[in-house]
Amino acid sequence: MDKIRVEGLNFYYGKHRALTDISLAVRDRRITALIGPSGCGKSTFLRCLNRMNDTIRGTRTEGRILLDGQDIYTSGINVVELRQRVGMVFQRPNPFPQSIWDNVAFGPRVLRSHTRSGLADVIEESLRGAALWEEVKDRLRQDALSLSLGQQQRLCIARAIAIKPEVILMDEPCSALDPIATLQVEELMRSLKMDYTLVIVTHNMQQAARVSDWTGFFWMGELVEFDITENVFTRPSNRLTEDYITGRAG
Repeated sequence: MDKIRVEGLNFYYGKHRALTDISLAVRDRRITALIGPSGCGKSTFLRCLNRMNDTIRGTRTEGRILLDGQDIYTSGINVVELRQRVGMVFQRPNPFPQSIWDNVAFGPRVLRSHTRSGLADVIEESLRGAALWEEVKDRLRQDALSLSLGQQQRLCIARAIAIKPEVILMDEPCSALDPIATLQVEELMRSLKMDYTLVIVTHNMQQAARVSDWTGFFWMGELVEFDITENVFTRPSNRLTEDYITGRAG
């Protein structure tokens, strides 16, 4: 089943068209990876999925993005509610300069979605969901910035899932991490797809091949190919996709 359907998406920074006629379907509770060279539009596309680009002056969007059949760019859409449903994890870990507890509690507190007594359960559940609970359960009041980069990124994932999103967007979530921390986050992605729909941007093609179910290949603002990951990496239908995967292009 499709969680998100993108139809004829064009995106502009001023007069510059950064995305051209993008159409694809993001399957529910699957991992979709977006690959392609730097500057090809992957991250711009990702930010379109929860309207993060709205914060950039002079941008414009054409086409439709349907979340459970509802166009998120129609008038009257509550953008705050949208970003609660479609969460975001950024390239570099960005924990708040607060305790581990306060980082995870931030979203539920803002949304006032839990009682004070219930907040502890939410924090534990979120940290367990991010495979971090056993490592931090005895130091929840410790400064989050004291954690390793890999732990910080998993904390940011815990912070994202604390507000119960339906979709998690990840913009190169492992680019700042060492190989061991990268494998931990990849394993976490696999477990998260049991409950969430994930869309990840990555420059690491091996990572896309390891963790994703579907892969889209972007090139100069266009979606060249979108298919089951195994097909993209073993029998691509477009020559440019094959050239990029084998290192002859990009």
